[in-house]
Amino acid sequence: MMQLQIPKRMEQFEEGIFQTLNDKILERKEKRLRVYNFSIGTPDFEPDEHVMQAVSRAASNPENYKYSLRDLPELTSAVIARYAIRYGVELAEDEITGVYGSQEGIAHIAFSLIDPGDVVLVPNPGYPIFGIGPSLAGATIRPYDLTEGKHYLPDLEDLERRYGKGAPAADHAKVMIVSYPLNPICKCAPDAFYEELIPWAIRNEILILHDNAYSDIIYDGRKGRSILSFPRAKEIAAEFYSLSKSFNYTGARMSFLIGDAELVRRFRKFRSQIDYGIFLPVQYGAIAALKGSDASVYEHCREYERRRDTLCDGFTKLGWDFPRSEGTMFAWARIPEKYGTDDVRFVLELMEQTGIVCTPGSSFGSLGAGHVRFALVHPVHVIEEALAEAKASRILD
Repeated sequence: MMQLQIPKRMEQFEEGIFQTLNDKILERKEKRLRVYNFSIGTPDFEPDEHVMQAVSRAASNPENYKYSLRDLPELTSAVIARYAIRYGVELAEDEITGVYGSQEGIAHIAFSLIDPGDVVLVPNPGYPIFGIGPSLAGATIRPYDLTEGKHYLPDLEDLERRYGKGAPAADHAKVMIVSYPLNPICKCAPDAFYEELIPWAIRNEILILHDNAYSDIIYDGRKGRSILSFPRAKEIAAEFYSLSKSFNYTGARMSFLIGDAELVRRFRKFRSQIDYGIFLPVQYGAIAALKGSDASVYEHCREYERRRDTLCDGFTKLGWDFPRSEGTMFAWARIPEKYGTDDVRFVLELMEQTGIVCTPGSSFGSLGAGHVRFALVHPVHVIEEALAEAKASRILD
């Protein structure tokens, strides 16, 4: 039998800690031990009833099982209306295209933007697909550091010197991926950052791809915005906007690339080679979500905030300094000092001693080492039970 040769690109897809965590979760469940799984960021809220009904009605029509080939005009109009009302952004029909979730969009968009070897800047820590997607297209990935000393914002002056228009041609960045509120570090960016970023990007001829997944899950009176709401942003920026977290539409996989018409056209052309359009019942559900009331969006945000307060403040009272998340459906903290930077060891011991499962920060880049991420996917009373387990175990002493 021929020996299968594994390509080098597969080295970035190591299962590692996640397979280990899953195996240990199954072991605990087999022993009937409690598991508090905070590792996966899937909302536990139901979609609104009118959204599920729209999907159900469309799914009962056999005509809707054919290739869709394009976005429904009603869907495009619903996105235009939402951006006008929610963000104050005026959009044209050719500035929008649907994708199967932002992750799929980010995984593929570099194929329509770059040549092999082109430099793409990605956040460190950051969501893994930010680097994996462009690397599949042959990009040279250059992480930019997000540190407490810089308020978890990129050092634009340093990036301009290293990757700006004046840098050697081989180092000049073509694309930069930005996302606030940012998963996993749960930090927001002030308006002043975008007001500096956009002229910086224009001056250096670097396209900004903004992942806008969490602007509706933002805390303490902050206001989530679209990058396209800032002056001149359309000249140099495009945005992925997702229904997954705001509308609890995760499994349906419905997101959009929004920006310059030529950029959207090129991406749509690329996707036409690998895709036949988003399932029509999913599109009808998205229309219902975008055109419906935002009452549940606001209520779920308030509930996430209550969960954040319970989890972050609860751990802090137990002696673990756990800062409050500013946005996203996650919480992020440096691990207890006695573990140094060994976040994997801490995660495994925490699960073994308490049943609490979280994600090691090293999964999100080198600067994530020594941190952990919790998904706020359990009600307050369950979080309180988990905190009681942590207190009884004395793991945080």
